[in-house]
Amino acid sequence: MAVGIDDNEDLTSLRVDARTQDLLLDAQRECTFAFATKDGWPAGVVMSYLYRDGAFWLTAAAGRAHVLAAQRDPRVTLVVSNAGTDLPGRRMLAVRGHVAVHTDAETKQWFYPAFAQRHAPGHPEAFRQLLDSPNRVVLEVRPVRIAVSHDSTKMPGDGRGGGTGTRPTRK
Repeated sequence: MAVGIDDNEDLTSLRVDARTQDLLLDAQRECTFAFATKDGWPAGVVMSYLYRDGAFWLTAAAGRAHVLAAQRDPRVTLVVSNAGTDLPGRRMLAVRGHVAVHTDAETKQWFYPAFAQRHAPGHPEAFRQLLDSPNRVVLEVRPVRIAVSHDSTKMPGDGRGGGTGTRPTRK
């Protein structure tokens, strides 16, 4: 049985490896930041991130729902996919982590220029100035574990039962 051709149930062999994880985190600039609301409902917001020294770094206004949730419960999940990148196939990882909310000038001093360079390389100084507002915080997510990952490039064909080549016959 070929995964992706005859079997689409056990996908454990399609997990993202360390090399692919590095490629994905470098190629992508956005993630879904998932958290629990006050009443326990799961919620998520798409955010830009900077991945540095094994942590995800993000920023938001202090009063936003996801910032307030992070202050109540530091357990979050970040979902990163290759959508919108040049990476082939469908790749994703869901990273469980603990978030710390930073308000200190020292963190903002290194973070804003690095984040602005990554997300607005043509005008990093203008973006840095925009970010440097009174109620802005920096979120640091330290991964605990990869909860789920997937790399369809490990499947034959296009990962949807077809693609290039011929379909093997079942034995």
